Amino acid sequence: MLTDTHCHLDFNKFDEDREAVIQRALDAGLTRLLIPALDHKSALAGLRLAEAHPNIFCAIGFHPTDLDKWEEASIEKLRTLILPHPIPSPTERGTQGEGKIVAIGEIGLDYYWVKEPEERAQQREALKQQLRLAEEVNKPVIIHMREENDAWFGQASIDLLEILSEWHTRLMAESSPLVERPGVLHSFNGNLETARKAIHLGFYIGVTGPVTYKNAEEKRQIIRQLPLERLLIETDAPFLTPVPHRGKRNEPAFVAHIADKIAEIHSTTREWVGEITTANAARLFGWGG
Repeated sequence: MLTDTHCHLDFNKFDEDREAVIQRALDAGLTRLLIPALDHKSALAGLRLAEAHPNIFCAIGFHPTDLDKWEEASIEKLRTLILPHPIPSPTERGTQGEGKIVAIGEIGLDYYWVKEPEERAQQREALKQQLRLAEEVNKPVIIHMREENDAWFGQASIDLLEILSEWHTRLMAESSPLVERPGVLHSFNGNLETARKAIHLGFYIGVTGPVTYKNAEEKRQIIRQLPLERLLIETDAPFLTPVPHRGKRNEPAFVAHIADKIAEIHSTTREWVGEITTANAARLFGWGG
């Protein structure tokens, strides 16, 4: 029993064999796959795929490096995908994860590709607006964070933790159910302190293919010190292909290799890692067992 909580199956790299890729994932024991969006167009594509397959779910949002498509109406467009009708009052809102859209994402901060202060400020503002949307519609968030020069810690981590801490305080003040399930730091590439602070705020930590790489011992040391109950496994397909398939296009079936490495790190079995991370994903995204 495995779950891939982050795979971009809508990308054109899967156009020639998408259905075969999905079938291989199911044959490999995956019970759920989640497709995050980068913008409104990819949100629609992910939603179409999710609606066509019972085991696929999706998230909607604007990636921090895709804000050239961000406009004043973007939040309303996302909101309309989730709530075609007016937003209900807190007491009238449905249960978590109803329907195929189970999260807001992929959202966050990326200081690797974006250097200008004005553009970074736009990222922070778009993130805050999408966090408010998540709060309105009772959906957890999928957070992207990448530092300048791919550092383990830097201004992106500082800014992100500040924004998430403020959001957490507001969720607490409003007794929001998202306090218990705010989201995941996807494909985590920060330091141990950042991971622990995020977990303290209720977040899960996403583990991807690089944990299998030969030169990733520091990353493995971080994962070793994090509880399995706070980990999710994800491929980020078609990117970040794990060993032994590194150099090829990634796909959801390869999530098993990430589970194997986590099992090795925590001195347990793939079956136990699969069971725990699948339960973690169900708890976060509310899509059942």
